[in-house]
Amino acid sequence: QVQLVESGGGLVQTGGSLRLSCAASGRTSSTYTMAWFRQAPGKERELVAGFRSDDTTYYAESVKGRFTISRDRTKNTLYLQMNSLKPEDTAVYYCAARTSGGLYSSTSKYDYWGQGTQVTVSS
Repeated sequence: QVQLVESGGGLVQTGGSLRLSCAASGRTSSTYTMAWFRQAPGKERELVAGFRSDDTTYYAESVKGRFTISRDRTKNTLYLQMNSLKPEDTAVYYCAARTSGGLYSSTSKYDYWGQGTQVTVSS
């Protein structure tokens, strides 16, 4: 089992920044795919950013140039630095882990999820 705990969400004004963290514990592995998803009210959960199997990064078009995914393997922690936030970034942000490798946009491909952290961007 893997436990994922997100933190760092909150209320911020348009143009502001937040840094989300996802602390992993339990049977973690450096080979797991780690990703950030988000879900806005009334919308499906969508892939925001993640690490591919070759350690390259993926970003959704809507966040490219504004969000940066990173990780600290020594701390088993995944991060999402979010800059130039917009009201449309308002959502619950989730950390997800996939044990089989590969980065997918489908939520069904992920084995573990955090509880989510709310990000609200006011206009």
